[in-house]
Amino acid sequence: MKFEAIKESLSAEQQIRHAVLLTFCDPLPAQCSLLRHISSKDWKKLLHWLDTSGLALYFLDRMLELQRSEMLPPSVLERLQQNLNDNIARTQRMAAESNTIHREFQHSHLSYATLKGFSLWPLSAPKPWLRSQLDLDFLVAEDHVPEARRILEQRGYYLHAVSDKSWEFKTIHAPGRSVKDLYKPLPLRCVELHGETSDQSRPSVLARKHELDFNDVSIPVLSRSDLFVGQGLHLFKHVASEFSRTAHLVEFYRHVLARYHDDLFWKEVQAAAEENPKAAVALGVITMLTTQVMGNFAPEALTNWTVHHVPARVRSWVRLYGCKSVLASFPGSKLYLLLQTELEREGMPSKRSLRQSLLPRSLPPAIAHTPPHETVPERIRRYFMQVRFVCFRLRFHLFEGLRYLCESVKWRQRTRRLAL
Repeated sequence: MKFEAIKESLSAEQQIRHAVLLTFCDPLPAQCSLLRHISSKDWKKLLHWLDTSGLALYFLDRMLELQRSEMLPPSVLERLQQNLNDNIARTQRMAAESNTIHREFQHSHLSYATLKGFSLWPLSAPKPWLRSQLDLDFLVAEDHVPEARRILEQRGYYLHAVSDKSWEFKTIHAPGRSVKDLYKPLPLRCVELHGETSDQSRPSVLARKHELDFNDVSIPVLSRSDLFVGQGLHLFKHVASEFSRTAHLVEFYRHVLARYHDDLFWKEVQAAAEENPKAAVALGVITMLTTQVMGNFAPEALTNWTVHHVPARVRSWVRLYGCKSVLASFPGSKLYLLLQTELEREGMPSKRSLRQSLLPRSLPPAIAHTPPHETVPERIRRYFMQVRFVCFRLRFHLFEGLRYLCESVKWRQRTRRLAL
């Protein structure tokens, strides 16, 4: 697939990011040579994006695999290798915590399964220590959530937030000082419990779970078809939001390629997707988007019931804004609201209205819990970080809201022409 049309629509900074993404293709596209000619200033910007997109260590590993590490300036290579060393220690600590939670859940005979994270090994994430994993996620039978909560609270977690059927737990911590802290084995631990409804009229994915031997522990994971559908839906949820981590797109790309010739698998995926009314469109959007950014990669056994059924207006959004959303800087943009409007036309309502998304009515949540025996300097620092975070979010809502309003006028003109 040629990427000339994409290149014309991207800024110079986004073209560099696209070149990084294309390094995961085989054979290596010519556009990747752009990385040989960027300035130290551009590398500094690129490193920040690699951190926030979750791609930093995947990119380092790919360059080493291709024996192209000479494309990286010595300071960049040294920084990424230090991040890798830190993340290996961090992943080991997280895996140990995961194993302990598994043992306690299993000792209490909970009905549960691992979501995302380590369950993506080995197809999407062949080397788990390269992932920028922020928390541990578990799907738990709704009736067993109270017991799971009790186990977590005994391990020092507190309930940080509740959203629908999801419960987020954290340990008491001070917030990190920089993006680089993403890789360090800090004492902060995060766990999310996602409750599976006890409604007997709906199919249970927990009833279809499998066992995976990971890190010397047998852990329950979703069936291979449920895992793929769940991965696609999770990625779609982030694409249809302010910011999506580009690493998730690479993981989806790898998963599809690993199963490319497995016709039985794709039949299982289609059957599993039929249980969720938005799964076919969601997988179609993600497959379209990945194809646009990285080239043709998906078999007809996937595209013929997903991509081919994506509504025309949604396809138009992917073509116009999809690549930019994948390559966006943190914290993203509000152009996803144009996609949200089109999805609502197709009977896929969002959790928040357009007005609520443009103008939130409440302050963002606290980014750090009050630790015990907090000193006055620590409290001042925590308040200062919270105020800075509020200002950061306020600036985002102001500028991206104005950008959305301007772009929505152009979008309405385009969709009118599409309807003619």
